[in-house]
Amino acid sequence: MKKIILSADSACDLNDTLKERYKVNYHPLHINLGGKQYRDGIDINPDYIYDTYQKDNILPKTSASNPLEYMEYFKKWTDEGFEVIHLCIGSGLSSSYQNCCIAAQELGNIYPIDSCNLSTGIGLLVIEAAERIVKGMSANQIYQELNELKSKVNASFVVDNLTYLYEGGRCSALASMGANILNIRPCIQVDNSSGKMSVGKKYRGGLSKVLKQYTIDRLKGQTNLKSDRIFITHSGTSLENIDIVKGTVENLYDFKEILVTRAGCTISSHCGPNTLGILFMSN
Repeated sequence: MKKIILSADSACDLNDTLKERYKVNYHPLHINLGGKQYRDGIDINPDYIYDTYQKDNILPKTSASNPLEYMEYFKKWTDEGFEVIHLCIGSGLSSSYQNCCIAAQELGNIYPIDSCNLSTGIGLLVIEAAERIVKGMSANQIYQELNELKSKVNASFVVDNLTYLYEGGRCSALASMGANILNIRPCIQVDNSSGKMSVGKKYRGGLSKVLKQYTIDRLKGQTNLKSDRIFITHSGTSLENIDIVKGTVENLYDFKEILVTRAGCTISSHCGPNTLGILFMSN
């Protein structure tokens, strides 16, 4: 059986410890800031993006890798006879999957998967793939099973301020202004059939209070959760906020692992600081 390489777009937001544990290779997406091109997680980080916006009122643009870049990235493995499973950010958000498929057709032995998700919504599927590789499953079988699992990922997050979403063209000026004036913090939900985002419940009040209620709303009454793990993923927030969410999760459900990660540049560029979400799977 051929050796399988596991890979994902950088938007999957696994931290270094998890990347090492599950032997995940990262393909960096592009960040354009102030006319300069950067690679997500390699030569730019979210705090630099936030600082640049505060100083110069400039926000980045994000973009997918083109097919040639994917080919160059995969070729080092396919030339050695390896197979590659690669998870892309949702096709409803980016052309990454489309471009990856073009590269796969040229090279062969590449299995691109449209995660239909973002951030650690992708990360959950990456871990599922890693566990199947360890079990000795074939690349094609893993590819088939992951495509079936996509619909079981539950990804959402609360946005503290809509400025970044507005500047990135993902909400209207009126919605942004109204939310900020009225102290509204919306829950953004990910459609796991495409990766597209929609607005769910709108919360009012202080961020800590909102995050606690959001966590209760997402988990309370759930009867079919996969208990292996849940992610708490944030774009840069206080330890207090993280602890509030973690404590609320522990009171509501007995997950084997509660994994806390910080979102990379691709996600943070669109949501700004103090965004936090819980991401988990159903059975």
